[in-house]
Amino acid sequence: MWSSSLLIVLLIVCVITDLRERKIYNAVLFPFLFAAIILHVVTGGLHGLSGALLGTAVGLGILLIPYLLGGMGAGDVKLLAVIGGIKGIGFVLMASIYMALAGGIIAIFVLLFRKGFITRILYFFQGLRHGMRLSLFEDKTTFPYGVAIAAGAFFQFLFPGVLPL
Repeated sequence: MWSSSLLIVLLIVCVITDLRERKIYNAVLFPFLFAAIILHVVTGGLHGLSGALLGTAVGLGILLIPYLLGGMGAGDVKLLAVIGGIKGIGFVLMASIYMALAGGIIAIFVLLFRKGFITRILYFFQGLRHGMRLSLFEDKTTFPYGVAIAAGAFFQFLFPGVLPL
């Protein structure tokens, strides 16, 4: 029960800061991780500690490669690691699947509703008609991925076991 409350507070704070400032702060993440580890040790002893540390490592590992390739912020990686530390390996693995789905849906909406995208699509198809290859994407469009991470965690929290894995 304590882990669910901790998770909900963490996600609300991180979504707000990610939307407002495009940052997920270490000053928020590290105290939550520390609290989760302490509470896991108190409630589960050595088994609780190992579960929290493994969950943190798995959460970190899921987004580490996208971060190293430049497609993700460090705060996003650490947020998923803290989610793993709070709720464990199984939760963070399932939440990451939902996170990827939410991120894809958000990315489609960002592309469709950004200024000038429909015009670029029309130019792209007009260029194809005349044998020219024009790019649909001239600049790098980003969005606060902490929202997708939070959506994945909330979905896993509200509907555990929906995916048959």
